Amino acid sequence: MAIESMDTRDEEAPLVVDVSGGETPKNRTRDVHILSCAFLLIFLAYGAAQNLETTINSEGNLGTVSLGILYVSFAFFSLFASLVVRVLGSKNAVVLGTTGYWLYIAANLKPTWYTMVPVSLYMGFAASIIWVGEGTYLTSIARSHAIDTGLHEGTVIGNFNGEFWAVFALHQFVGNLITLAVLPKGTVCVAFMKNSFFPLLFYLCSWTMVSSSISGWKNQSSFLHASRYEGSTGSTTLLFIVFLCSMTLGTILMCFIRKTNDKEKVSEDSSVSFCSAVASRLSSVILPLLDMRMLLVIPLIAYSGLQQAFVWASYTKDIVNPTLGEAGVGGAMAVYGAFDAICSLAAGRLTSGLRSITIIVCGGAFFQALIFLWLLLKYSATSGVLGVIYPLLMAAFLGIGDGVLNTQLSALLALLFKHDTEGAFAQLKVWQSSAIAVVFFLSPVVTLQTMVEIMIGAISVSLVSFLFLTLKVEKAFSSHQVTNM
Repeated sequence: MAIESMDTRDEEAPLVVDVSGGETPKNRTRDVHILSCAFLLIFLAYGAAQNLETTINSEGNLGTVSLGILYVSFAFFSLFASLVVRVLGSKNAVVLGTTGYWLYIAANLKPTWYTMVPVSLYMGFAASIIWVGEGTYLTSIARSHAIDTGLHEGTVIGNFNGEFWAVFALHQFVGNLITLAVLPKGTVCVAFMKNSFFPLLFYLCSWTMVSSSISGWKNQSSFLHASRYEGSTGSTTLLFIVFLCSMTLGTILMCFIRKTNDKEKVSEDSSVSFCSAVASRLSSVILPLLDMRMLLVIPLIAYSGLQQAFVWASYTKDIVNPTLGEAGVGGAMAVYGAFDAICSLAAGRLTSGLRSITIIVCGGAFFQALIFLWLLLKYSATSGVLGVIYPLLMAAFLGIGDGVLNTQLSALLALLFKHDTEGAFAQLKVWQSSAIAVVFFLSPVVTLQTMVEIMIGAISVSLVSFLFLTLKVEKAFSSHQVTNM
């Protein structure tokens, strides 16, 4: 999620306080485990549903438009989410945030403009507070754990982020395996498989699908649409019921994390307190834009949102679905999630300072750049085994890049903006959400070729800006910087 891949670390003094009194390192690591597993249960449902949204709700571009609305709402409410977290506390905020995801899945049981649009607007609010709450909670216990154990703060933040993002990234793997198991394969061939002893008919039919897609996809598209939904409406309903059960379990599990003392006490003059809080929040969003370091990192933040939305919208719709079918989307995204999880854990463990962040980010960008250049210059839909391998290979490389950006952006902002972390992570949410919304609105009206060209331009600009920041401004590889890592 974008939603699922975007980590907010709102942690100024009122939000993140020292909770060292009475807690032990064991309890803090236990809370990380519980928080990670709860997010896994919630986002395995949402992430898989989001991957299918542009495919199963394609009539009138309902799925694409509703996701665009969701992320515009997400960007807007991210400006004020910290106020809600201050009043509720981080634990209560993440529990309340789960209601938006639950309603979004429920709306997909009856997807219309009257259900999807209002729920998407509310989910934008819910997503903003769940991620602000998660970031506040995780940062608070990481800093306290570092104090109690005497470990380097950057190392603990990297380890806690690595574990959280690794478990979180598994939502793509687990959720899409469920999709792959429940949904029919998207062709009439499934009927043959259910009533035949010759499963090879499925592969023969798949090859026929790919060949016909090259010569005349429009005719086949209408045929597949009719055949798919003739027998898969019940399967889709069952899938979303399973997702609702998973979300319910995740919400219950979330209640078992221990509270931190981050709830703001409201003063007697509540109106003055509220106005001051609003003014402080707005200033925390605007002031970081006066910092050259933030201006240099914004392109990378925006690119992180673009590449996530590219996978959810363009990759699943234009690359996977035409060759592997609807159920193939689940399989490809399972591969994406597996590599995302592995890379998140590895990147988190290797993070120690700006020098390591620079090397890791460049490595992740390299993998994704290879895929974009392949799509731009060489790739064409093919049949047979290669028709299956190519989309899965792309999923693996794109997952590696996403895992890198998830962990390294959080660590980068935490290290560069220690005195204004809330404002820095507000910028993370605003620019990521805005970039994701742009892709969802552009996806129905631009070709895959145009989208790939946009991605190549974005990754080039963001990498140049990031390298200028780390090498010239922060001097990450200077002898002074190295000795302090």
